[in-house]
Amino acid sequence: MSLQYQDEEQLTDESSEEQVVYRPPVPYYTILLVVATAIVFLVQLGTGFEVSTEATSFDKLAFINGHEYWRILTGATVHGSLMHVAMNSYAFYSFGRIVEMLSNRAHLANVFLLSAIGGGILSLIFMPDGRSVGASGGILGIVGYLAVYAFRRRQFISAEFRRSLLINIGFILIFGLVLYQQIDNFAHIGGLVTGAVYAFLQIPADEYADPREAGSVVEFSGLGSLGIYLAACGFSVLLMLRVV
Repeated sequence: MSLQYQDEEQLTDESSEEQVVYRPPVPYYTILLVVATAIVFLVQLGTGFEVSTEATSFDKLAFINGHEYWRILTGATVHGSLMHVAMNSYAFYSFGRIVEMLSNRAHLANVFLLSAIGGGILSLIFMPDGRSVGASGGILGIVGYLAVYAFRRRQFISAEFRRSLLINIGFILIFGLVLYQQIDNFAHIGGLVTGAVYAFLQIPADEYADPREAGSVVEFSGLGSLGIYLAACGFSVLLMLRVV
């Protein structure tokens, strides 16, 4: 995968030939979001908080009762097992750091939050009595964003990377169909579509415009999205500790 924009650092070697070197940024937002999710899971383990698809005390985080739609967010902060949170954390870090490298970290936070909400809403529409947990909707939104990015910037992104994204999407969808009784495919599809739509609206039509550039409004919205998810993580912890 290669990507070159005008703000990349130019270095001169011993033969005086110019070379373009791009050093990817530290994925601060990705790391922060993964750590927050891991902390919530550690609290789950420490408090013995039960996670299942049946009616349990977990309902106060994941089951929409009446108009308590904030549970869409708290449901996205908790996970059903160690393997569940480990796989999601690995996927989030793998794809999230690529978004922070190719785009602006504010867009990562926006896509993740909006996709988690979009996936939760679609799941609520088609499974109103279901209990959906995990950050998969938000993560699939990041994958959808990268897929659109890779095709709209195909002159900078390798064909291998585009194929890899399509294979990942296909595998996730097939895996979800095979394990449809355990996996919330509506949350996955809703998140994937939300991330793709965001990319179509956000990535500049000019193929040489740098998608990493972002104004103060976008930066502020990214901080807001990050803060909202972190607040949801904190609220989930307080609920499990029975503070609220």
